[in-house]
Amino acid sequence: MKEKITIYQVLPRLYGNTTGKNIPNGTLAENGCGKMAAFTDAELARIRRFGFTHIWYTGLLEHATQTDYTACGIRADHPAVVKGKAGSPYAVKDYYDIDPDLATDVPSRMKEFSALLRRTHKAGLKAVIDFVPNHVARQYASDAKPARTKDLGEGDNTALAFSPENNFYYITGQPLHTDFDTEHSAPSPYKEYPAKVTGNDRFDARPQRNDWYETVKLNYGVDYQNGHTLHFDPVPDTWKKMTAILLFWARKGVDAFRCDMAEMVPCEFWAWAIQQVKAKYPHIEFIAEVYNPAQYRDYLQRGGFDYLYDKVGLYDTLRAVVRGERSAACITGCWQSVDDIRPHMLNFLENHDEQRIASDFFAGDARKARPAFVVAACTGSNPLMVYAGQELGERGMDEEGFSGRDGRTTIFDYWRVGSLEKLVKGPQTFTREEAALYGFYEKVVSMCNSEAAVREGAFYDLMHANYDHTCCFDCDRHYAFMRKAGRETLLIVCNFTGEATSVGVRIPANAFTCLGLRQGEHAAIDLLSGETQTIALKADHHTFVAIPAHGAVILKFNV
Repeated sequence: MKEKITIYQVLPRLYGNTTGKNIPNGTLAENGCGKMAAFTDAELARIRRFGFTHIWYTGLLEHATQTDYTACGIRADHPAVVKGKAGSPYAVKDYYDIDPDLATDVPSRMKEFSALLRRTHKAGLKAVIDFVPNHVARQYASDAKPARTKDLGEGDNTALAFSPENNFYYITGQPLHTDFDTEHSAPSPYKEYPAKVTGNDRFDARPQRNDWYETVKLNYGVDYQNGHTLHFDPVPDTWKKMTAILLFWARKGVDAFRCDMAEMVPCEFWAWAIQQVKAKYPHIEFIAEVYNPAQYRDYLQRGGFDYLYDKVGLYDTLRAVVRGERSAACITGCWQSVDDIRPHMLNFLENHDEQRIASDFFAGDARKARPAFVVAACTGSNPLMVYAGQELGERGMDEEGFSGRDGRTTIFDYWRVGSLEKLVKGPQTFTREEAALYGFYEKVVSMCNSEAAVREGAFYDLMHANYDHTCCFDCDRHYAFMRKAGRETLLIVCNFTGEATSVGVRIPANAFTCLGLRQGEHAAIDLLSGETQTIALKADHHTFVAIPAHGAVILKFNV
């Protein structure tokens, strides 16, 4: 049986933290930190029962932090080049180690990771971890690398701005200026000479606060300052070192890599590295964060990725539809633009980079995105992702520290997140509204694999037959489509308005031909509410359905 991938993204630093004081800019001792141990057999079994097939442990690799672990043999980081007290998970400090914050016993952190993998697999879940290929922490230095492995930057000729054998790019003759940073009280200033190029392609020595100043860009053989010339033969040293890192974690038992900002790394590297990894571990999946639609097919077909974020297409469109800024009819254009590669597009409404649905910056109410989630989950057989806390309506409106009140759940600070705490403590802590939202998400995620029509069925968009605004169907605020596998058929109608209504959905004759539908009355059960509706199917006529406010119906019937 084909499986539809459903990913649950968690940030272990936050998940399981139930004791912190939540002091803005608080330390580890003050605010606490989640541990890998929080993902118990019981908790992972709950996540699997919810309907997820994969769990993405975000921020497992050791990254720069303001917490002092020198007593454990881990070098301290200068606070001028660390964002927040906890530090960014995307400023990796040691590609070969697990972050000490996440261990119950720091010296045993790799053993604890191995135990986490065993529990994950025992629960029937696949484990996803980050691979951050474009940049590393400014003070990157591995103390856990395998014997005879050279560190990134070890042996670089720092007198050269670019060399295909260097791992970093340099601003020759200039020190790094960190005069933007006034939020620490280090006894001496941070010194870097010559300055390295900042991770977001800042090719000067003066990164600003909104730059990725805590990171330095890795050199894959592209000379950006001289016409973007490519130096891929012989194979650049960075290619070899980064592929070795992928193989290291593959050997540990990781099932998939979510590759951060993959489009900032040349496609040629991915083709080379992924081929090597899959030659030894063919089951390993690669998920790319790529935001340029013009590059989608290149990274899939030439680069070798299995899946790509559908951010600038479906996510941006659904966000705008929920907010009333775009017509629901625009959803059709999203799937059409990627129809040839749609099985490879990863759908989501939240992740660590985006604002929470319930935040003041997005919808202000998590219920308003229910129809959008049905669209993201049910229009195709492609993967779906949920960010922990989304299923309880996490608002992300805390002012945790470096993150600020921006509608996102911090990735930089130590914090106790209310919705995540409730998930760990259990449904007895949910409010009535939270329990209802949790139940909605559980039903939709579960049917991604329990319903063959969602998992692998044919898709038919009904919008082209319903643009005339008749029978109360508003193509700007309603979206309708069908799925079918075998005799099982789903009629799905989404309502982006705040009013419950009954609408007539015209089903064209072509849909009857393509899906093998039979005209007449059918008893249909709504998979969301459990209620039964009698629907009448007739080619080129309206089928009337009742849909709740900010909701949807998924009407299942047999033909």
